[in-house]
Amino acid sequence: MAVTNIIRRTASQVVPFVVRVVGRTQNYHHQSSALFSTVVNRSATSRNFFRNSTPSTFHCYSTKRASSDESLLKVIQAEILCAEESDEQDEAEEVPEGFPFRIEDNPGQQTVRLTRGYQGESIDVEVHMPDLVTGDEDENDNDADGSERANQSQIPLVVRVSKNNGPSLEFGLTAFADEIAIDTLAIKDANVAEDQIAYEGPDFSDLDENLQKAFHKYLEIRGIKPSTTNFLHEYMINKDGKEYVMWLKNLKKFIEA
Repeated sequence: MAVTNIIRRTASQVVPFVVRVVGRTQNYHHQSSALFSTVVNRSATSRNFFRNSTPSTFHCYSTKRASSDESLLKVIQAEILCAEESDEQDEAEEVPEGFPFRIEDNPGQQTVRLTRGYQGESIDVEVHMPDLVTGDEDENDNDADGSERANQSQIPLVVRVSKNNGPSLEFGLTAFADEIAIDTLAIKDANVAEDQIAYEGPDFSDLDENLQKAFHKYLEIRGIKPSTTNFLHEYMINKDGKEYVMWLKNLKKFIEA
C-alpha cells in the first residue's frame, strides 16, 4: 500500500514536469520557426529593395545620350532652315551670254571646273571657294603700296593652258572685283618624272613689267578676264551656300542613324 502511494505521488509530480518540458520545447520550435521565417522574409525584402532601388546605369546613359542627340538635332534643323531661307533670298546667278567656258559643278566638291578649246589649245580652269571679306577688317591693314586687296573678297583660280599632249602653262591667280592678279607661272611637263625637280622660273612679280602685262593679255584673250571672274565670284558664293546646306543635312542623317 505504501509502495503504491509512493508510485502515484511520484507519477503526479513527473507527468506535469514532462508536460511542461514538452510544451516549452514546442514553443521553442514554434518561436524559432517564426524567427527564421521573419529573417528569411526580411532578407528577401532586402534583396527586392536592393534590386528595385538600384538604378540601371545603361538605361540612364541611354536616356542622357538620346536627350543630347535630340537637342543637337534641333539646333542642326534650325540652322538648315536658316541657311535655306538665305539661299532663297540669294537668286542664282545666271550664266552671262557669251560665257566662253563649260561649267562642271559636282555637288559635294568645293571646286568648280571650267573647260574650253581655243585655237588648238585646251584651257582648264579650277575655281576654288571664295575668301569673303565682310568689311569689318581694319582699313589700315592695306599693303604698304596703298593696295586695298587685303580688304577685298577674292577667289583663287588655277588656269592650265596645254597644247596636244605636250607641256602646259599653269597660272596661279587671285581674282578680285574687276581685277585679276597673277601670283605664279610655271611650265608643267607631263613627261618629266616626279622625282625630278624642274626649274619653275622667278616669282611672277619679279618679271619685267611689260612681260607681266603681256601675260595678262594672254589670259584675257583666252577668256580669263574680270567679267568672267566677277561672275565666278557670285557663282561660288551661291555654291558655298548650297554646299553648306548639304553638309548640315549629312550631319543630321548621321546623328539620326
